[in-house]
Amino acid sequence: MKDPLTGRTPGRTPPRTPGRAALLLVAAAAVLPANAAVAGTGGPAAAGETVKVAVKAVPADLTDPEKKEIAMELVSSAENSSLDWKAQYKYIEDIDDGRGYTAGIIGFCSGTGDMLDLVELYTARRPGNVLAKYLPALRKVNGTDSHRGLDPNFPKDWRTAAADPVFRRAQNDERDRVYFDPAVAQAKADGLRALGQFVYYDAMVMHGPGSDPVSFGGIRKTAMKKARTPAQGGDEVAYLNAFLDARKAAMKTEEAHSDTSRVDTAQRVFLKNGDLDLDPPLRWKVYGDSYRIPG
Repeated sequence: MKDPLTGRTPGRTPPRTPGRAALLLVAAAAVLPANAAVAGTGGPAAAGETVKVAVKAVPADLTDPEKKEIAMELVSSAENSSLDWKAQYKYIEDIDDGRGYTAGIIGFCSGTGDMLDLVELYTARRPGNVLAKYLPALRKVNGTDSHRGLDPNFPKDWRTAAADPVFRRAQNDERDRVYFDPAVAQAKADGLRALGQFVYYDAMVMHGPGSDPVSFGGIRKTAMKKARTPAQGGDEVAYLNAFLDARKAAMKTEEAHSDTSRVDTAQRVFLKNGDLDLDPPLRWKVYGDSYRIPG
């Protein structure tokens, strides 16, 4: 579409095309009041003077690649005691939390259905893969902590599959579909910035996206009884403190999650520091181990 400044007017000589600097000057002048003063003059801007317009940058949210990388490292510090989350595609063990095998970059579990969904997606993309033969067993053990039909070779075959880029991409996609994307979308709807988006995501990872009292939905509901979200006109810090209080209470209902340091000495630290945009440098502890992401 032609700029009206450079369009032809019937019956007139076409004007000379203004340079890029002139166009920027016109655009800047359009957003200033007619009597805008130039710094140092005390009066209106004179013809030919440069007009400076300050534009405030919008803080990045958790979907920004750098922020998302921070989120992955924070979760990995709690789930795997390492910031190297990409080394966790091959991770698998039973941590005795009643969910069967826990595996992969986000802790997919054989007893909660998300591991089954992952292997089904992988098999759709890579038919005949090394994990496909376990699909009948994964369907049977879903909802239990049983290894029936999985032992003794499922862990070994999982680690073999982790060398396949198709499987790694499937893990990324399921992590985003089930946990990351819904958590960030809800946090944005609640008016939360990057830290709040991460707080929601970490809760979604541990507790699942359900609505019962100890799932993400129930934790959020409990928090909203104590404080209003920013979208409701509430204070962001007060609401996040209420959410973290509800999260800790939910964690303490399970022996496997009774250590609440990922809240106390990590997320709560960022909140007390006023780092609502989750900007590095970041320093925190989980299970007594110290971590740092430099600025």
